[in-house]
Amino acid sequence: MKTINDIRKDFPILEEKIYNKPLIYLDNAATSQKPLKVIDAMSNYYLHLNANVHRGVHLLSQKATDEFEKTRKNVQNFIGAKHSQEIIFTRGTTESINLVASTFCQEFVNEGDEIIVSEMEHHSNIVPWQLAQNKYKFKIRVLPFKDSGELDMETFKSLLDSKTKLVALTHVSNALGVVNPIKEVIELAHKKDIPVLIDGAQGVPHFKINVEELDCDFYAFSAHKLYGPMGVGVLYGKKKYLEAMPPYHGGGEMIKEVSFDGTTFNELPFKFEAGTPSVADVLGFNTAIEYINEIGFDFIEKHEEFLMQYTTEKLLSLDDITIYGTTPHKAGAISFNLNGVHPFDVGTLLDQMGIAIRTGHHCAQTVMRHYNIVGTARVSFGVYTSKEEIDQFIEGLKRAKTMLL
Repeated sequence: MKTINDIRKDFPILEEKIYNKPLIYLDNAATSQKPLKVIDAMSNYYLHLNANVHRGVHLLSQKATDEFEKTRKNVQNFIGAKHSQEIIFTRGTTESINLVASTFCQEFVNEGDEIIVSEMEHHSNIVPWQLAQNKYKFKIRVLPFKDSGELDMETFKSLLDSKTKLVALTHVSNALGVVNPIKEVIELAHKKDIPVLIDGAQGVPHFKINVEELDCDFYAFSAHKLYGPMGVGVLYGKKKYLEAMPPYHGGGEMIKEVSFDGTTFNELPFKFEAGTPSVADVLGFNTAIEYINEIGFDFIEKHEEFLMQYTTEKLLSLDDITIYGTTPHKAGAISFNLNGVHPFDVGTLLDQMGIAIRTGHHCAQTVMRHYNIVGTARVSFGVYTSKEEIDQFIEGLKRAKTMLL
């Protein structure tokens, strides 16, 4: 079994110096770093396999296609989907949600219907529904959360009715690190035959996902939060919905026949994958999945659970610190403020010490409005984050505190 020191050696960027100090990277909820294996896999494609997929009879194209489709099968197994056709490659979580908001609403939502979205969503799970709302004239119902970060489940039950056509909910809040009870949400919604979309961008990196066991209807996530490259993500969708939904983009690959009298569309998953895909990124994604499987989620969950508990205790031992989202069921990230200090000032001083954290509203302005704050400082963890780095972060925060208060 690999140790944290072994894992850290796999990530070249961790050797970087920031202002002549060792990099302490605590912004993994924004994007994770990439192991050398992933970088090498992408380089190998351009060096030895560079060809378009699905379109050529020549050997390079066939090899690239085989590797591309092998990734689809590996993603299917990674998230426990029943069919590989249910795995749609996109540019990331944002495009995955936009795809559903556009095409699901076109097929299943009418004027006067309702879609439930929670108050704690990333903008990527709010704005696409607002854009679709302008076109299809449905109503967005907001599921609130409590100050602890927990969803108001009694309100959720009251929102579900015959007008509800979809529930769109984050698995883990990117702003608070709160893990939502999505299994319960899905069960309650399905009792009324209401499908559920889960934004899994912050869930997939931290614990094992099985979409069949969850019984969600859609699950969206990105490679770059999962130690893979930017620019590629996944939409998992149940076949019955994907087959009924119209194409999202038009162009090559997603067609069967084109004439000026009309066009017929390709079968799943290609119906939703118009144009040349980012093949190198997909192959890098495959290597990232293999890397995570090699480490194992047992290790990942235990390590990150320790980091969450340890960091929370250290923060709470300091005066003048407020943590947002106090429910114990959290993963990956902790949001806090130094009382009376703008989070940008905290982040700037820590950066001078080589410590990278996130500050601001985290593309979750509705969360900030809930607490009546402009933003927070956020620390978020990866598989390579060490206890020693947390200790240095806490010492850095103490120094910042003496300068700011």
